[in-house]
Amino acid sequence: MSRSLRRGALAASAIVVSIASLSACGSGNDAQTLQVKPDNAATSVGDLKVQNVNVITQPHAAAGPAVIAATIFNNGTKPQTLDSIAVKGYAGQVKLHAAKGNGPITLPPMGKVVIGGKGNASVVLADGSAAATDGNAQLVTFSFSETGEVPLRAFVVPATSYFEGFGPSSLPVAPKPSETPSGTASSSTTPSGTPSGDTTPSGTASATTGQ
Repeated sequence: MSRSLRRGALAASAIVVSIASLSACGSGNDAQTLQVKPDNAATSVGDLKVQNVNVITQPHAAAGPAVIAATIFNNGTKPQTLDSIAVKGYAGQVKLHAAKGNGPITLPPMGKVVIGGKGNASVVLADGSAAATDGNAQLVTFSFSETGEVPLRAFVVPATSYFEGFGPSSLPVAPKPSETPSGTASSSTTPSGTPSGDTTPSGTASATTGQ
């Protein structure tokens, strides 16, 4: 084989190797991207799967309640109720509200319940600042009527960006300036009417005074 042919073959081989390397890198990056999973807490016990759990506090520098967001799947054939939720280190009040009505949060058989967000069930921690600190992984324990306790660690995040729509529904409102007087000054502060008749001459001068 002549030198020119050898050089051409080597150049072609180098090009093939370069293309193969680039293809491998591209495939590897795509594969890694597909394996990325969200950091939201999730666990499974018996027929129940508890996913996407977060403790959502007020936006930075704001005070008020915190909430818990989660999605719970019931793969069983019987309904269950969510009886309570406890957050480690928090001794304050935790209020559970169904999406509709005042009843308990019920998980239908072969169904799911979304907690947090407009129109969904809600779990409210009355004192958000005492409940958790942003950035922590807080131990949260769900208690169900049939399955019992289901503990897991959930991230604590403020109600900003993606979590804004799932945070506390009543955010703090800046205090309003003091209100203006409820009405105008009462009529007693102005003359009650025109001067009474006796403050003006009782009549015109009689004709006899001119005589």
